[in-house]
Amino acid sequence: MEYSPLKMQKNLTSHDFYFKKNYGQNFIIDRNVIDKIVESSQIDEDTLVIEVGPGAGSLTVGLSKKAKQVICYEIDKTLEPVLSENLKDCQNVKIIYQDFLKSQPNEILNNYEYSKLYLIGNLPYYITTPIIMKVIEDKLNVDKVVIMVQKEVGDRFKAQPGSRDYGSLTVFLNYYFQIHKLLDVSRNVFLPKPNVDSIVVEFVKKENQINIVQPDFFFQFVRDCFQQKRKNLRNNLKSYDLKLLEEILKECGYCLQDRAEKISLESFVKIANEYVRKKEIQ
Repeated sequence: MEYSPLKMQKNLTSHDFYFKKNYGQNFIIDRNVIDKIVESSQIDEDTLVIEVGPGAGSLTVGLSKKAKQVICYEIDKTLEPVLSENLKDCQNVKIIYQDFLKSQPNEILNNYEYSKLYLIGNLPYYITTPIIMKVIEDKLNVDKVVIMVQKEVGDRFKAQPGSRDYGSLTVFLNYYFQIHKLLDVSRNVFLPKPNVDSIVVEFVKKENQINIVQPDFFFQFVRDCFQQKRKNLRNNLKSYDLKLLEEILKECGYCLQDRAEKISLESFVKIANEYVRKKEIQ
């Protein structure tokens, strides 16, 4: 497949394909960007790649040249003739026409042998968080997630404590992954051209996660802390034992007048763990 706007447009037109806004379809068409994504992902012959949303298959072709196997989940079945033509020479690619969020990827993976599992995708903003949460909740044993998203979404994923982009999702993701930016991507390399630039972000699975006494409590506690971002902890945590929390926060260098965005992942874990332990002995 040739990576050019003209070639791709002709291919899509020949199959009467039209872009669907409800799927957030913006297909990448720049060969240099595709090569950078594949190279920076460090895929090799022992890697099985799950690609979510292959679109017309331009990134898929690049992935197939490096990976042992590529399994693609595509929700838009009208792309089947396009992908069949564009990927006809890629013998190590399997296309599953299904919504990834409703799939059971672990069942499919049982049929394959591989050393490393990566999930890669060019994702619209509205589906990015649900897909990452599915990876976590389904216990999909990925070594790495590499996604291209709108820049403002990527900034939120890799935000640091104290910044306006820092939120509960940032805390959750940093518990499971080390997060890095791989490269910036101009809006000019997509068909059709979106209104914003994108960013490629890498999530590498943490081998040694911080111990949490009660995971369910921890994640709910973090969500509650960020319930209304502009309000302080006292206002967001009225249903908790505030006297006990004040004591624990003080030990960690914080107070109830602080906002949640000030607290690091490590501190959140320590505060939640201490709260659980002290409530148990009360």
